[in-house]
Amino acid sequence: MKLGIIGGSGLYQLEGLENVSEVTLQTPFGNPSDAYIQGTLSGVDVYFLPRHGRGHRVLPSEINHKANIWGFKKLGVDRVISVSAVGSLREGIRPRDIVLPDQYFDRTKGSLNHTFFGNGIVGHVSFGDPTCKDLRNTMAGIVAETVRDLKLDGVVRLHKDGTYVNMEGPAFSTRAESNVYRGMGFDIIGMTSLPEAKLCREAELCYQSIAMATDYDCWRVSEEEVSVEMVIATLTANANLVKEIIRRLVPALPVTRDCSCQHALKFAIMTDMKCVPPATLEALSPMLVKYR
Repeated sequence: MKLGIIGGSGLYQLEGLENVSEVTLQTPFGNPSDAYIQGTLSGVDVYFLPRHGRGHRVLPSEINHKANIWGFKKLGVDRVISVSAVGSLREGIRPRDIVLPDQYFDRTKGSLNHTFFGNGIVGHVSFGDPTCKDLRNTMAGIVAETVRDLKLDGVVRLHKDGTYVNMEGPAFSTRAESNVYRGMGFDIIGMTSLPEAKLCREAELCYQSIAMATDYDCWRVSEEEVSVEMVIATLTANANLVKEIIRRLVPALPVTRDCSCQHALKFAIMTDMKCVPPATLEALSPMLVKYR
């Protein structure tokens, strides 16, 4: 097993790794957000990538998700965990709560940047259940155990599922947008997770986000306006918790996978491989090697 971890706002490094080194990759899709930090945690090979780059240099809409996920696939990763900041669209999801989203709604305009297909190859993966149920169930147990052991009951609450609406940013929502999202039944809002989930499915990687609620977006008029300072302050409060969750989660994951994520491309590719341009075959070789 090799595990990929994507750090979002407030999580730029991962302590506890042993035998640490950096891996810099050139991909057919450009440069990833940063070098991958390679190490071992509880004997497991881990690759950590700060989504926005070290120093937080990359806007949400500037993130090269294709390069990031291609890099994980090339490195032999089979599961990806992401940590992200989100706004709450529900009274019952409070700042500092943790949500494990199992559904997404796309409000971005860059869908061609969220797929490996194109340039002579057509594919349509199943995405009705966009995250890995097995990974989410294991994660839910570890989050609940960690919150209990650290005596954070009542301060941090776990929501084992929820719908994440992915906006583009970089500005936060207008109040009108926020209220529409609430009316449509969405639970949390963010700017980064959906493209990762789509690309991980195409790369046959298990994916699950740990979404940390930092604020009530702007629909709750009694609350102060959402600001970067507010987001970072809440993330900082939860940083040690998330690191402890990851520390406990890594050894709890089974060595082998028994989920459908690993076969996502089996019936997805529509194009005859003999018709795919050689450059496209080469670019997608980490994903297509077992189907050629």
